[in-house]
Amino acid sequence: FLKMDVVTYAEHMYKVLGEREEQLKDALANDVPKDWEQYKMMVGEIRGIAFARMEFKALLEKNTDDAEDIIRS
Repeated sequence: FLKMDVVTYAEHMYKVLGEREEQLKDALANDVPKDWEQYKMMVGEIRGIAFARMEFKALLEKNTDDAEDIIRS
């Protein structure tokens, strides 16, 4: 039962982080950062999110049979 809770959490976080990553990429593509410092902060956040998503993906691959379906969505 606890294992399922962890998988559900990982699925949720993987999706939420993916949405945030897309928001940041869109903002960068549309010249939202007002200065170099804000640009660096946004790029740093994208890098952190990419790392976190990679870890959640690995967790999902280890703990679910249908991880490919979750990750593709």
